Amino acid sequence: MYINVNKPYLPNKNKYYKYLDKIWDSNYLTNFGPLSQELEHRLCKYLNINNLLFVSNGTLALQIAYKILGLRAGDSVITTPFSFVATTSTLIWEKLNPIFCDINSETFCIDTNKIKNLITPQVRAILPVHVFGNACDVEKLEQIAKENNLKLIYDAAHAFGVKYKNKSIFEYGDISTISFHATKLFHTIEGGGIIFRDKNMYDEAKAIINFGLKNGDVESLGINAKNSEFNAAMGLCVLDDMEFIMQDREEVWEYYYKHLKNYFSFQKLTSNNNFHYFPVLFDNEENMMKKVAILNQNNIFPRRYFYPSLDTLDYCKAKKYCPISFNIASRILCLPIYVGLSRKEQNEVIKILLD
Repeated sequence: MYINVNKPYLPNKNKYYKYLDKIWDSNYLTNFGPLSQELEHRLCKYLNINNLLFVSNGTLALQIAYKILGLRAGDSVITTPFSFVATTSTLIWEKLNPIFCDINSETFCIDTNKIKNLITPQVRAILPVHVFGNACDVEKLEQIAKENNLKLIYDAAHAFGVKYKNKSIFEYGDISTISFHATKLFHTIEGGGIIFRDKNMYDEAKAIINFGLKNGDVESLGINAKNSEFNAAMGLCVLDDMEFIMQDREEVWEYYYKHLKNYFSFQKLTSNNNFHYFPVLFDNEENMMKKVAILNQNNIFPRRYFYPSLDTLDYCKAKKYCPISFNIASRILCLPIYVGLSRKEQNEVIKILLD
């Protein structure tokens, strides 16, 4: 038996088959079909937001966001080095220059006190990450962006269902992006979403992800970033089960915390916990790697999210390293957490960590 860091949630097959029957009846497989439209509508209602565009993945969601906000090759974007690699690689792929700002040692999110010193005439935007679904200092970021006429894009890949002061985290910034990958709380197997503050941006992006077509005519440069009816069907099934998913994950998270809180350091939460990850912070990398080796020997596979600190990647060509991010990335470990993880399995993980 293997205990992986994550196990994708699969809904009842019969429910999924009913959606497949609708696809066969309509013969609509992609191109903004009825299930995709239903999914967008239901997600907006569930998350209490407007203007969510369903796309093929969270990586392209970021790239579309840069295009919509008018970022051009050579522009600089202030971002965090403590994230999944897509946050940085999408910038470089679009020939934008990532300017790394170190993180807060408690929240693991971008340190807003260090942003102003990084702003130059070439900086056009800020790209923070709600790390592990933990809200950034959104109020300070809004202030900095407004004062310096900068675009504000949130990589909210982990932040499904997160609220800050009873307001959806997706309501902050010009654009937020989210991943609907199979490993996420809510998933469509592969997929992503882009949430726009401005309805006009939504309309523009909808054309861009369909080759730049509007009313059958090519009106702008575009790409194919649509998603299929089969992916939407999975999303609709998973969305039906979100209450159960969240309850189960909360119980797993709380059980870990109860047994480990006196032995490890934890991320300081600034918003509601969506129980997406369970990161623990070791005293040093050496001790962590010893435990990882023992866990692996017992077929338990946690994950070093997020390692390495992205400012250390060769192709990033960072002008200076970020010591706090480097330190946190070297000794943080995310433990297995998913729907259906048994207490017996959790106890195996806990026992090894505490021996």
